[in-house]
Amino acid sequence: VSARLLQGMLRWTRAWRLPLRGLGPYSLSFSRVPVAPISSGRSGAEPRSVLLSYKLLDGEATRPALVFLHGLFGSKTNFNSIAKALAQQTGRRVLTVDARNHGDSPHNPDMSYEAMSQDLQDLLPQLGLVPCVLIGHSMGGKTAMLLALQRDLAERQFLLTNLVEVDGRLVWRVNLEALAQHVDKILAFPPRQESYPGPTLFLLGGNSQYVHPSHHVEIRRLFPRAQLQTVPNAGHWIHADCPQDFVAAIRGFLA
Repeated sequence: VSARLLQGMLRWTRAWRLPLRGLGPYSLSFSRVPVAPISSGRSGAEPRSVLLSYKLLDGEATRPALVFLHGLFGSKTNFNSIAKALAQQTGRRVLTVDARNHGDSPHNPDMSYEAMSQDLQDLLPQLGLVPCVLIGHSMGGKTAMLLALQRDLAERQFLLTNLVEVDGRLVWRVNLEALAQHVDKILAFPPRQESYPGPTLFLLGGNSQYVHPSHHVEIRRLFPRAQLQTVPNAGHWIHADCPQDFVAAIRGFLA
């Protein structure tokens, strides 16, 4: 969409603010659009996300969902028929989303791709849709591209901390063979009958899916005095995502 068209739409919008004279007994009605609060954070800080409007079609939870991101001036309804067809034909969950400042999503002065990516980084884990398949049109495609690059980059940087130089060549300092052979045991926990009577803090990332509500009963059986505390905007690596909240939680537990 050209900049000229956008400017024309803005002029049209401003014209509606003028008194309507000589138009006869016309009645106008407008739907209310939520407006997100303006962040007064520092320049260069992580964009503040808004709560996006979405529609989720049910499907198999074991397979990555399809996530559709519309283009400029579009909305989640652009993909209604396609989303229904793919949900029926693939059996997957299908999510359609209104970008910020579009459709039923809140208005916000920040319309950067970084902000639109952050909106999705907060929404998708909340819906249990990580990992997923991103399908974007135009502006939505660029948002999908940035999100993929940001998430791939973060994981690569974390994994590369295990790459070291030894005798002039790069080697992994972790024992990949042993880890691969025992990954199932690492992801599980050995069955125990005894319990620990002391105070215990379980700190959970709000965007992490590692600890499910179904685990809480066993946690409290093994640790009767357990406190389960959630850091809302953190993933699995709470100490990296929200270090201040992480420190505050530890200090609160020690007090």
